[in-house]
Amino acid sequence: MANATINATKREEGKNPRQIRSAGFLPGSIYGKGIEAQSIQLNTHEFEMAYKNNKDAQWEVNFDGKKLNAKIQELQINYATNEYLNVEFVLV
Repeated sequence: MANATINATKREEGKNPRQIRSAGFLPGSIYGKGIEAQSIQLNTHEFEMAYKNNKDAQWEVNFDGKKLNAKIQELQINYATNEYLNVEFVLV
């Protein structure tokens, strides 16, 4: 299983997911044992390139100064437009 690395930032307060996507970011969340669930946003283009190269990758999510090992729990896609809507990471 290959590894993929992505940088994440805390989701902007006061913006709905549609506004976040129009700014070029993918809304998401990360949760798991040892951390509180966090709402995050990722660069959509970076995520698309890494995801297309290996859909089953184990992810290294750089968030809040920490490197978290995670896997994709759920990825929501609009199949009519092939647009990524939301991604959920769970720690491994």
